[in-house]
Amino acid sequence: MTQYDVYGLGNALVDIEFEISPEVLQELGIDKGVMTLLDEESQNKIVSHLGAYSQKRSCGGSAANTLIGISQFGGKSFYSCKVANDEPGKFYAEDLLRCGVGTNLEDHEPETGISGKCLVFVTPDADRTMNTFLGISGALSEKELVPEAIANAKYTYIEGYLVTGEHSKAAAIKAREVAQAAGRKVAFTLADFNMVKFFRDGLLEIIGSGVDFIFANESEALGLAQTEDLTVAIDYLKTLSKGFAITLGAKGSMIFDGQNLIDIAPFPVKAIDTVGAGDMFAAGVLYGITNNMTFAEAGRLGSLASAKLVTSLGARLKTEEALAILEEVKTTSLVA
Repeated sequence: MTQYDVYGLGNALVDIEFEISPEVLQELGIDKGVMTLLDEESQNKIVSHLGAYSQKRSCGGSAANTLIGISQFGGKSFYSCKVANDEPGKFYAEDLLRCGVGTNLEDHEPETGISGKCLVFVTPDADRTMNTFLGISGALSEKELVPEAIANAKYTYIEGYLVTGEHSKAAAIKAREVAQAAGRKVAFTLADFNMVKFFRDGLLEIIGSGVDFIFANESEALGLAQTEDLTVAIDYLKTLSKGFAITLGAKGSMIFDGQNLIDIAPFPVKAIDTVGAGDMFAAGVLYGITNNMTFAEAGRLGSLASAKLVTSLGARLKTEEALAILEEVKTTSLVA
């Protein structure tokens, strides 16, 4: 018996979300649609410039969003991360626990420092742009791992953003090794096209001799395979992982279950905010495959949940929304 469905490892970032126009992004010299790392001074300048804009704050980071989603579906999740002993760090730990996610922060006194923050800019086309100051999260290391929790989780889920630091990359590799040594499965998300563009070799180091599941969007999959042909990218991913999911935007997604490539239909909606859509898709898939769903059912859960998510602001569903979506997928499967 395992204690957790999914153990996650990633950056602890307090998400601060703003609704702004593309013109303001241009004024600020911010690259639209990607995640860019900043130093604290640069991030503070942007925040001061946007003082008149309303903002929404929540505990975030890619893997954290996924672990929270799994918890909302009723799964059991645990998250290892690093925050400082400042107000944002305290807020982060409390918000994570409030979401029902176990964490190393319960047992480790935070160090002196500055907690990481991610400025999330949502434009009217529903695109999301992120400017991130990692703060103390950039010092995440093997010390933050909880090997007992890894060994007691069906899957260990690692976010690709950890590739940007030597210590965090080493922690990601160690988490994979601990999980595999315990006979548990490992899932990995490429996280962002910029990670593939600038840190491809490091991502392949984390993947090592192979993992059980990879999450990617189309551009990330193409970039990792260094091709413009999706068929070639699919064949390449098969050499790295037993299974994978590739999200295709409005075209839906596809899942390789180890034998078959399964098309997952999209759920057309009017998108308002795409922040966290990929994270929620991963939450649905991981919850599904750790709770007796088929890959097709898990893909449908991820697709439907991410479609619902983008119709409102923020990287989270309400728990009652997540449970309603889960019930809908289960009911549809029974009818089928």
